[in-house]
Amino acid sequence: MSWTYAAPPANYAIRNVRAVLPDRIVDDAAVVVRDGRIASVESSRSITDAEVDGGGMLLMPGFVDIHTDALEKERMPRPNAELPWEFAIASFESKLVGAGITTVFHGAGFQHHSAHGKERSVGLAQQMCDHVAQAPGNRVDHRVLHRLDIRSQPGVDALRAHLQSLGDTDVPPLVSHEDHTPGQGQYVDRTKMEQFIQFYEDKTDDEARAQVDGLIAEAQRTEPVREATLRWLGELAHAGRIRLVGHDPDTIDVVDAMRARGVSASEFPTTLEAARHSRELGLDNVAGAPNVLRGRSHAGNVSAGELVAAGLVDALASDYLPSGLLAAAWSLTANGLTTLPQAVGLITSGPAHVAGLKDRGRLEAGLRADLVLVDDRHHRWPQPIATLTSSGADVTAGSLV
Repeated sequence: MSWTYAAPPANYAIRNVRAVLPDRIVDDAAVVVRDGRIASVESSRSITDAEVDGGGMLLMPGFVDIHTDALEKERMPRPNAELPWEFAIASFESKLVGAGITTVFHGAGFQHHSAHGKERSVGLAQQMCDHVAQAPGNRVDHRVLHRLDIRSQPGVDALRAHLQSLGDTDVPPLVSHEDHTPGQGQYVDRTKMEQFIQFYEDKTDDEARAQVDGLIAEAQRTEPVREATLRWLGELAHAGRIRLVGHDPDTIDVVDAMRARGVSASEFPTTLEAARHSRELGLDNVAGAPNVLRGRSHAGNVSAGELVAAGLVDALASDYLPSGLLAAAWSLTANGLTTLPQAVGLITSGPAHVAGLKDRGRLEAGLRADLVLVDDRHHRWPQPIATLTSSGADVTAGSLV
């Protein structure tokens, strides 16, 4: 399968937009792009030869999604309906562009157990990494979030080999360590996992309880693997060889241990206590956009909206719903929990900072010209009309005026 795409000019200007800056919205603004980088943000009145008239719509930085598992679903939309990786990535890329996402981190699960409703293995994780690395990246910058089950020795071995194969990278690889043992973390209430098992695996109540009992017993047997894995990850993080985030922290002690091993962000903290302590220790907090939209966690944990209201969220991730990023930001603004510039920062500059990407996420001279033109005039939910990147552009709906 060949990849083709017609890139926009390296030099252009878009005028008559409401530019969303980190601290304000500038009406009747123009953004000038030179060599694929933002050259200036100025008044439209000073620009007379702009190639694009934005029609008074909002112009935002391209959205940065630092955690999505949706590519797994794209590759296998139904059980045993496996599609070619190249097709799945190309198909999913169109959805990302339509959602305004210009940088994405696909979750590759380095584990030997499949997740509920998703097939996962070390082999599939490596396949995803290989195919994502081959994606051309002219519409979306495809990257990998290396998700490691810290109790999976096969997962650890595979990730170790993969990281060694990467060599020098533009930024350290992003690694998220997780432990989904029932009774702590995301599943502090074990009955939530039992419910998922019943739903996804068509098990009875007794069968689901027995399976959860087995997972808890297995966790006791794999405690030495967990301890050794955490030491190894800490060594890599302190040496600057990976950028490490901690998945589903639930207590102050867990956050303290994460900070000691060099974790830079708490990914989906499950309690207000954990999120607040993460902030006190200088860690970024990442929350889920679907949690914002639904108004609650699917696993009964702390509401992302509650964390935002407390000023404890630095970034939102789509988790499994790419279109949810802009919708969640809009919802937070509509509900009075943030200003629009602050909400947009949660899906642009915030996640870019979490990932260590210093060249994107703001409408600022010198940064990548990753731009999203958003129509907020005719719909309850705003619609991305055009997604422009430093190396490509895509008109996703309608036509520009």
